[in-house]
Amino acid sequence: MNMTEETAPVAPQRFGTRVRSIHGDHFDDPWDWLRQRDNPDVIAHVNAENQWAEQVCKPAQELAKNLVSEFDSFTAPVVYSAPQRVGDWWYFQRQYHEDSYAKHYRVSASHYPNTPVLADSETLEGEQLLLDENLCAQGEEFFKVGELVPTSDGRLIAWSQDTEGDERWTWIIQDASSGDIIDQRVSDAGYGFAWAADSQSFIYTRVDDAWRQFQLMHHRVGADANGDSLLLEEPDEAFDLWFSASNDPWHVVVHSTSTTSGGAWLWDPYAPSASLLPIVAKRDDVQINVEPAGDHLLVIHTALSREGSLACIPLPQEGAADSVVDSERWVTLYTARDGERLSDLEAYRDFFTLSYRRDALPQARYYRRTRPLKVVNGKPVPASDCSDLWTLGEELNKEGTIRSLYPLSSGRFEDCLVRVGYQSVLTSPTVKELDLRTGKSRILKVTQVPNWDPSDFTEERVWVTARDGHTQIPVTLVHRRDAQPDGTHAGWIHGYGSYEVSFDPEFDILRLPALKRGVVHAIAHIRGGGEMGRSWYEDGKKLVKTHTFTDFLDVANYLVDSGWVHPERLIAEGRSAGGLLMGAVTNAQPDRFAAVIAGVPFVDALTTILDPSLPLTVGEWEEWGNPIEDPEIYALMRSYTPYENVREGVRYPAIMATTSINDTRVFYVEPHKWVQRLRQATAQVPDQPPIVIRTEMVAGHAGASGRRGRWQARAQEFAFALHQVGITK
Repeated sequence: MNMTEETAPVAPQRFGTRVRSIHGDHFDDPWDWLRQRDNPDVIAHVNAENQWAEQVCKPAQELAKNLVSEFDSFTAPVVYSAPQRVGDWWYFQRQYHEDSYAKHYRVSASHYPNTPVLADSETLEGEQLLLDENLCAQGEEFFKVGELVPTSDGRLIAWSQDTEGDERWTWIIQDASSGDIIDQRVSDAGYGFAWAADSQSFIYTRVDDAWRQFQLMHHRVGADANGDSLLLEEPDEAFDLWFSASNDPWHVVVHSTSTTSGGAWLWDPYAPSASLLPIVAKRDDVQINVEPAGDHLLVIHTALSREGSLACIPLPQEGAADSVVDSERWVTLYTARDGERLSDLEAYRDFFTLSYRRDALPQARYYRRTRPLKVVNGKPVPASDCSDLWTLGEELNKEGTIRSLYPLSSGRFEDCLVRVGYQSVLTSPTVKELDLRTGKSRILKVTQVPNWDPSDFTEERVWVTARDGHTQIPVTLVHRRDAQPDGTHAGWIHGYGSYEVSFDPEFDILRLPALKRGVVHAIAHIRGGGEMGRSWYEDGKKLVKTHTFTDFLDVANYLVDSGWVHPERLIAEGRSAGGLLMGAVTNAQPDRFAAVIAGVPFVDALTTILDPSLPLTVGEWEEWGNPIEDPEIYALMRSYTPYENVREGVRYPAIMATTSINDTRVFYVEPHKWVQRLRQATAQVPDQPPIVIRTEMVAGHAGASGRRGRWQARAQEFAFALHQVGITK
């Protein structure tokens, strides 16, 4: 690798490694050889890039150190969770100021019949330490705990860990009282875990070589994992299996879904090795989300409206030849109105919560049960009539124009406690609990933020007209209260715009130093995301994917034209598919941005989507289209995939790309190829700002692990960007 003190690393071009000839188009990729992770030349190049990034960023080192100190100053001595009831115990976690990871605890409900509020005391009477992540992380370059799942009898806990960053989990079974590890035989697992009723076994998912969750497995605690039983396999590469433990103790719903359709099965925790019961068959263009509710099922589906309908489904009759419940027996409770999108359910014995979207914000309401659930011999009696089981309760929406709001799991199936969390860019996460029996509510948790006064700032919703003249793009805008749109401020615009993912306003202490320095913060809720519902998403995918990019540019131009941001002081940031967004908009309008942060960016999209052997590709065809079969999709992707559309001889903004060597979702090779092409195209451009890439050598899609590891990594990115807009202290 060629690297001197004056020049960036240059990876040699090696043609013939990946040659593409399709739909009349030919492309010989000169840098695809960087995909060979076991090649010493590749590792040498990646290390050289890290050294170069460190050298380029030396002028911003002092600012990066200051930012880390400020992150630290905004962090409370203890950050804790709201306790959750499982069986006869309350489970919760604390993270102390000096720790990089959390500690997990429990306390007996005999001491605290009502939800304990951790802010009231430093410790709870009789609390027990279950897991110290800090001890487990010792000696690991990367460490992350996924879930911690107790058994209902309180005897065992299961928790998952990842020490590579590749999101392949090892499940560890531990005696809750003694702390002894009694099983860690299940490895390379996907997401999802549920205990059998007797706590002797559990179900989990396996991933294939393409990192698709395709098998549901049953494991007996203490047994060899090679003998685990296969309960369900999804052969269709467009679908993933997924599930989560239910509040309902008698049923767990297992889904197989793509981005447009899905099917569902029931797993019986009381007969854990038995075959699953099919309950909802796949139908083209019908999405489903099924939630068990004791004596019946609840489902959000798109058979009646693409924005979703809510229905009750009877349980399948025992011994019936066909367990799939005919959709004619589904009882509709609610169908999304104009501007709404139904999204999720959380069911308990006496109520359930419905999450939905309206006005580009998350909303929630709850329903009360009208007739009691009947249980005979420890099993629920299937409801014979679902038509009048539920009545609408009330909205759970917190006052305020700009906020994220989300129902939270409140504990046992029989409890009558509705929990909701809310936050915004300026409001730290808060958890509120409503007791449906008494009608009283109380605050369980407010995340304390020292040295921060949100009253010094304001957040508002503005609507920007897209270039088509009629589409209104919602934007979250945050700035100092005394700031005026006088054309002098630095600005920071974020976006994502894919997979119907909503980029809602959330609190992050890492954003506070820039706000305190007068930076105007904007989130562009662009098409392709889910902020305005399914139609908003569908207007930013496949053949209309470019709406995502033009929306982002229209918002960026608004920030400058309205006077909120100086034309030469705008930073843009996006991660993953948002990184593709960064590449596309800098190719389209490179003079709009002073600096770009592209985290784990999907910038070689066409190459990836053309290769079915790569992780996730087949399922991605429903998002981007299939360029192998469709020449129109190919031509469109060829026109916007960032790596292949870098403009020659044009001045680009300063760019920092970040990636991780073990990232399964977006391979490290994509941003490395992109950076090489950017440098090649701008080599003769006078005063071209720096283009650098930083690679975590043991991490995954989420980057460095641990609180302080994340602080340091993000501080380097932020300092690099802020320096480009004249903020050096």
